[in-house]
Amino acid sequence: MSPGRARDADIDARVLAAAARMLSAQGYEGLSVAAVAAEAGTTRQALYRRWPGKAELAAAAVEAMETTAANHDGPPYAALVAELEDFAVAIQRPGRLSLVGTMLQDMTDPEARERYRHRIIAPRRQRLRAILERARCNGHIDPDADLDIAVTMCTGSWYGRALATNEVPDAWARRVAAVVWRGVGGG
Repeated sequence: MSPGRARDADIDARVLAAAARMLSAQGYEGLSVAAVAAEAGTTRQALYRRWPGKAELAAAAVEAMETTAANHDGPPYAALVAELEDFAVAIQRPGRLSLVGTMLQDMTDPEARERYRHRIIAPRRQRLRAILERARCNGHIDPDADLDIAVTMCTGSWYGRALATNEVPDAWARRVAAVVWRGVGGG
């Protein structure tokens, strides 16, 4: 072990939180290692010892984001509503919707975008698809239902609504679940 001061274990958490806030607020282009270091109360050198550059820092910030999962033990329709309610809570956290826009920008580092897809987008889509596949296996929806489109409609409806207006419709999750459920042949 080399001599010197021990690393501050809290630096990683502070840096990743600051980087996530900056990504959400200013996008990948506006992410600054110096500004992240200042907000986290550390130095750029401390960041570069942990992450070689801005792309790696952005990817690590995305990887560290908290995710949640709804309970899927109930009937498939109730599980679909629960998953969409969980999604609505998650996407309304400060900076989360902005982060979606950041990940769609051409200048966003591909590795950061891929980690976002892997960590945030893919698990949600997998849970939604599993709910719908269970419904299909149980005969609740059509056997030939287009589950890829149904899954996309579930969360895509939020993004479309967000672009059209800032208002969240009453009972959004239940209303979307009802439309998707009918669209895949559910009664």
